[in-house]
Amino acid sequence: MFFEKLAEINGVINDFVWVKIGLVLLIGTGILMTCCTKFFQLSHIRHWWKQTIGSLFTKDSATTKKTDKKTISQFQALCTALAATIGTGNIAGVSAAIVIGGPGAVFWMWIAAFFGMMTNFSENVLGIYFRRRNRDGEWSGGPMYYLKDGLGRYRHCGKIGSVLGALFAVFAIFASFGIGNMGQINKITLNLQSAFFKNVSLGTVGGINVVNLLIGVALMIVAGLIIIGGLQRIAAFAERIVPFMAVVYCIGCIFLFFKHIGSVGAIFASIFRFAFGIKAVAGGAAGVMISQVITQGCKRGVFSNEAGLGSSVMVHSSSNVKEPVMQGMWGIFEVFFDTFVVCTMTAIVVLSSGFINLETGLAVEGVSDATLVSQAFGSAFGPLGEIFVAIAMLLFAFTTVLGWSQYGTKAVEYLFGHKGVRIYKVIFVVMIISGAVMTSSLAWDISDTFNGLMMIPNLIGVIALFPLVTKITNNYVNRKIRGGDEEPVLSYDPAIQDELKATLD
Repeated sequence: MFFEKLAEINGVINDFVWVKIGLVLLIGTGILMTCCTKFFQLSHIRHWWKQTIGSLFTKDSATTKKTDKKTISQFQALCTALAATIGTGNIAGVSAAIVIGGPGAVFWMWIAAFFGMMTNFSENVLGIYFRRRNRDGEWSGGPMYYLKDGLGRYRHCGKIGSVLGALFAVFAIFASFGIGNMGQINKITLNLQSAFFKNVSLGTVGGINVVNLLIGVALMIVAGLIIIGGLQRIAAFAERIVPFMAVVYCIGCIFLFFKHIGSVGAIFASIFRFAFGIKAVAGGAAGVMISQVITQGCKRGVFSNEAGLGSSVMVHSSSNVKEPVMQGMWGIFEVFFDTFVVCTMTAIVVLSSGFINLETGLAVEGVSDATLVSQAFGSAFGPLGEIFVAIAMLLFAFTTVLGWSQYGTKAVEYLFGHKGVRIYKVIFVVMIISGAVMTSSLAWDISDTFNGLMMIPNLIGVIALFPLVTKITNNYVNRKIRGGDEEPVLSYDPAIQDELKATLD
């Protein structure tokens, strides 16, 4: 009775946070930041592309270099952020959007990502501008800092900024245990069990499946060795694994794309046709209204790239970059790669699999969104296809756990200082076993709510500080793109401003 009531209350809060105000606030913020920066993601696409992924191919690039042991490189910051964003949402999340909202949901996923680019850009600009060094000399930044020191500087907003900053940190900690830990680990365990241990039975201990328990212990040990080592070790791991897993997964998707090349026209036609209409009625079943198509596409897109949640800012702020806009451009690329590349690849796999009727937009009877991608690869490659997806889910979800551990660490550091960090890390690592053996979905639903609750104070801060983002962006454009002679705008703190300016190229 208690859990049923708890689930009911959580459902009401979740619906309010994500559907009633969340998506409107997210898209609205993205449109605002896109307009006030004069469509930076389009008008300066050549520049930000060259300064981000393009810089990896230039000789002696500063992008991959660390200036000292207290920081991580710009590319490591991106990989660590992508480690947390490229997760189960890129596979199961996309297939769920298509099964529930139809092929048209993919279009709205793209729309959310287009505007989300500038939301993520703005978060990172503010994160770099308001960051400061902790007692170990490492950079600490995130929404809690620009809420307290940015929003808090406005007249009569001092207490509001501090309260919203603290609320964001609390929500981030709870979300890190749910979406960032137990939910991901549970998906890993279920996929590994299905792919490798389907016929293995070691019994139960206290009602707990022994196979799941052993998987949990193994994941806990590996994660513990990386997480306890701190951001440097997480970033080093992410820098090696994230590019590899993304490229391998995309290669598999591209293979299926060419295998079904004849249906490509029909796939994209269905995406655009169902984006603006009612999903066709089949067998008397009710169609899906345009509002649900938009909701599913935007919601799943945000779940995947996390633009607007403020989470990845906490890692981006640890970069050795000096220019706020420079890390902001990495934020644009992060959303672009996560949604326009990885999620689109998954969508093509799902829509070309034959499990979605492109004429009606409905899923074939008996198809589950949780296993749709696995079935698609399985139909093309046999058992090896399902194993491939299981390994992809393992890498995607495990790196998400590592990325979120850093988010939670920074939130704990903000609330409780450096002493609370070690305690948090130990609890976070131990909770991995819980994720492996849990069966209830209530914990995931509650953590999903906390994930959404993070977004509200963060977006309030971004909207309130949009004039500052505009000022910093215009300053960068005038200096770096137009060749003007202006004083750089690098930090809210005069001492940090002078320090960074002295070493600015």
